[in-house]
Amino acid sequence: MASKYYQEMQESFRNNNKSREFPAHTAKVHSVAWSCDGRRLASGSFDKTASVFILEKDRLVKENNYRGHGDSVDQLCWHPTNPDLFVTASGDKTIRIWDVRTTKCIATVNTKGENINICWSPDGQTIAVGNKDDVVTFIDAKTHRSRAEEQFKFEVNEISWSNDNDMFFLTNGNGCINVLSYPELKPIQSINAHPSNCICIKFDPTGKYFATGSADALVSLWNVEELVCVRCFSRLDWPVRTLSFSHDGKMLASASEDHFIDICEVETGEKLWEVQCDSPTFTVAWHPKRPLLAYACDDKEGKYDSNREAGTVKLFGLPNDS
Repeated sequence: MASKYYQEMQESFRNNNKSREFPAHTAKVHSVAWSCDGRRLASGSFDKTASVFILEKDRLVKENNYRGHGDSVDQLCWHPTNPDLFVTASGDKTIRIWDVRTTKCIATVNTKGENINICWSPDGQTIAVGNKDDVVTFIDAKTHRSRAEEQFKFEVNEISWSNDNDMFFLTNGNGCINVLSYPELKPIQSINAHPSNCICIKFDPTGKYFATGSADALVSLWNVEELVCVRCFSRLDWPVRTLSFSHDGKMLASASEDHFIDICEVETGEKLWEVQCDSPTFTVAWHPKRPLLAYACDDKEGKYDSNREAGTVKLFGLPNDS
């Protein structure tokens, strides 16, 4: 028997399953993220820029484009509680912190390698950035100086703090999740999560679960307290590139090179909805307050010039009559 929540959300998506796309960049979009208040969406692109949109009723209005990086912007994230600050990680060996009020870069921090992963600690005090050489650097968000640096002996994929700020998680190329204490960075546990490369990790807003996605096309759901796998979702056929929990922690979106985004109910693993795409998806992000999903795919422009990247950002969950 489907849960009340499941029935309510299916009904909601029956009336609100429109997707709309918004021009954002001149090349593919690697990363999208919402500010903590949900008013703004930021996107980072291969075109070396970040864009910020304001969410109006059922559309995104471009507010600004942020230039300065000398290479692709691979990942970005917002400050956990300040809706005006976001940080970008780039292959140009820097991270940049930006302020939407002044539209300026308020800090450029030089790092040792080409940066591919970034996250902001839940207490707002530290930014962790991972590079292609598997070094994770912890940067003080106020002084912009490096606090700690860890070289790992395995391929580091995504990184994240637990919601309580006292553990730091890394997904790795051997299919493991490495759990470190924070701020001591002492190993607590290494979990054999997947038989192949463990690619992405996300924590649910309630702090009960985290999810990982891997090259074996599986999404696993884990209990944070016990660090045990609760269930697996296996509707995708390709490596899972990106994950996002809804604001209430009850839905999980996952995407890959499959031409759809899977939306499931967390507690049962049941498929709630799927969002059709014309190409592989790079990034998904649920809005922090409502069932709106931002995403970006490997879209190409037009019928005739199929090599040009579209660089659009998309929004799913809009009213069908909008």
